Amino acid sequence: MKIERVETLACDAGWRNYHFLKITTDTGIVGWSEFDEAFGPAGLGDVIKRYAPQLIGKSVDDHEMLYGSIAATMRPAPYGLSAEALGAIENALLDAKAKSLGVPCYQLLGGKHRDAIPIYWSHCATWRISHPTHYKPAIVDLDGVKKAGEDARLAGHSAVKTNMFMHGDGPVRQWMTGFGAPYAPSLTIDRKLINSVRAHLEALQDGAGPDVRLMIDLNFNARTEGYVSMIRALKDFDFLWVELDSYNPEALAYIRQQSHCPISGLETLFGVRQFLPYFREQSVDVAIIDAVWNGVWQSMKVANTAEAFDINIAPHNFYSHLASMMNVHFAAAVPNLRIMEYDIDRLAWDDELFNYAPQVRNGEILVPDTPGWGCEPNEEAFLAHPPKERTGYLGL
Repeated sequence: MKIERVETLACDAGWRNYHFLKITTDTGIVGWSEFDEAFGPAGLGDVIKRYAPQLIGKSVDDHEMLYGSIAATMRPAPYGLSAEALGAIENALLDAKAKSLGVPCYQLLGGKHRDAIPIYWSHCATWRISHPTHYKPAIVDLDGVKKAGEDARLAGHSAVKTNMFMHGDGPVRQWMTGFGAPYAPSLTIDRKLINSVRAHLEALQDGAGPDVRLMIDLNFNARTEGYVSMIRALKDFDFLWVELDSYNPEALAYIRQQSHCPISGLETLFGVRQFLPYFREQSVDVAIIDAVWNGVWQSMKVANTAEAFDINIAPHNFYSHLASMMNVHFAAAVPNLRIMEYDIDRLAWDDELFNYAPQVRNGEILVPDTPGWGCEPNEEAFLAHPPKERTGYLGL
C-alpha cells in the first residue's frame, strides 16, 4: 500500500482554524490526522507540504522508517515545527495502516487497557469568557463562572480545569502574559492577580460543589518565584493538579517541592530526549503529552519512559473531534493514564465537520472499535465553513 497523494485541508473553527493532513494510498485507503497552527509558531502547513514529496511512493506500513528517515534530515533543528510536521505525518500513516488491517489504531499500540477514557472539562468558564460569541452562555462576571461550575456538576464531571482571569477591573479578561496578552515581560504575580484568581476559583467551586475537583492552568505566565507565590496563596484549594509550564526541569522540581498539590506540565515538549531531564528530576506528578504534536507512536515511547519513572501521563487535547479521537486511542493504550483533557464547550458546527463525535458518558469518552481513529473529517462540510485568515495568538 503506497502513498499517492499528501494534502492539507483547513476549515473555520470560530476563533481559530482546524487543520488536517490527508494521505491517500494507491488502494484508495485514506489516512487522516490533525495538526494545529493556533498553538505554536505559524507555518506548520507549509512545513508539511515541503516534506510531502518524500512520502510519495513509500509504504504506509513502514511508518517508523519514514519517520526516522525524514527526522534524520531535520537533525540540526529537530524540534518545533519540524517535530510537529513529523507528528502529523505519523498520525495519518497510523490511521491508514490500521484501516488497511481493519483494526482500531489502539491495536497498533499494543491493545487497549480500558473501554472508556476518564476526562476532565478543560477550559471550564475560560472559553465562555474569552470567546463568548462561540461558547454560550457568555460569562461577564463571577456569577457566570459559578454557572459554569454548576453545568459541570450537573453533567456528571469529576474535574474541571480553568485559567487565570482578572475580575473587577473592567471586562473580565484572561491573563496570558506568557503569550504576550498582555505584554508584561517580567511575568510577575502580584496581590491583585492572586485575589482575582482566588475569586474566580471560589466561584467555580461554589457552582461545582465539593465533589468536583478543581484544576488551574498557570501556563507560562510566571517565573519560578511567581509560581510558588501563586500556589502558596491557593493552598486551601484541593486541586487535582496545578498545571504550569517551564523550560527549566530543576526549577519545576523546586516548584513541585513547594506545592501542597500535584503538579502537571510538559505539554510543549517533544520526544523522549526533551522529557527525560524532567523525569530524572521528578519535576512533575503528571506529564502532559501532546500526541498531535509528537505523533501517537512517539508519544507511546514518552509514556513508557514516564512509567519507568513512576509518572502518570495525561494527553494534551484542545483541538477538534479528530484529535480527540486520536488521543482516545493513545489514552486507551497507555497503562499509566491519569485522565484526559477534553473541551465540553464546543462550536455549534463541530459535529457537522466529522462522521463521528466523541461519545461522552458520565465524565468518560467511550473507546470505539471501528478501524483507524474511528473519526474522519467531512470534506463537504468544510465548504460551508471555509478557513479564515487569522492574526494574533489563540484568538486573544
